[in-house]
Amino acid sequence: MLFVLIDPCDHPSKAKAAEAAYLACEGGADIILVGGSIGAQGALLDETTKMIKERVNVPIVLFPGNIATITPHADAVYFMSLLNSRNPYWITQAQTLAAPIVAQMKLEALPVGYIVVEPGGTVGWVGDANLVPRDKPQIAASIALAGELMGSRYIITDVGSASKLGPVPLEMVSAVAKAITVPYIIAGGIRTPKQAKDAIAAGGDIIQVGTAIEKESNVKEIVSALSQAVKGEGKKKA
Repeated sequence: MLFVLIDPCDHPSKAKAAEAAYLACEGGADIILVGGSIGAQGALLDETTKMIKERVNVPIVLFPGNIATITPHADAVYFMSLLNSRNPYWITQAQTLAAPIVAQMKLEALPVGYIVVEPGGTVGWVGDANLVPRDKPQIAASIALAGELMGSRYIITDVGSASKLGPVPLEMVSAVAKAITVPYIIAGGIRTPKQAKDAIAAGGDIIQVGTAIEKESNVKEIVSALSQAVKGEGKKKA
């Protein structure tokens, strides 16, 4: 599957963000994520999500940067625990504070074990992550397995947005995939169909992209190429 992240803070306007979501959906995105590490909250989040909801026919899932990244206009939320954070706030406390609101809004909570890999980007800094070294795939695999055993129904490895070191190394993808039985999402640094295809071939189930489309005018074409690469490689594993 291909998930496309729309961060309202990274688009010129709410209308432009909604347009990008629509074009991503037209290009073959299976889910539209809305959120980000800093600033995606309040009226900006509410209004952008509502506008996206009016234009797409796929589920809208919140990608929270903190407890304020919640709106009733979405269908579900990544109920994430940052498994390799040094700060317990990001492991259980934020979730404790947000749980009553998620339940009140009747959002579907998707239990996600989140792992940040070098270089980490903004999410690594905000989440005070003890970044997994890129040359230590077994560390990521062990954290992922721990996340599954503690109840995560999805595992994400993320190098952060606009990674200058590239995506999660394929050796690490393979190690994580072999260690877990739940769906595995690979995020950060994937910009080309080949990178997406290689990540699926190495063991990933879902590719998550955001930066790849933020400043592009041909969003539908880019997403379509990524979607075809992901699904074409996925069929070989079926």
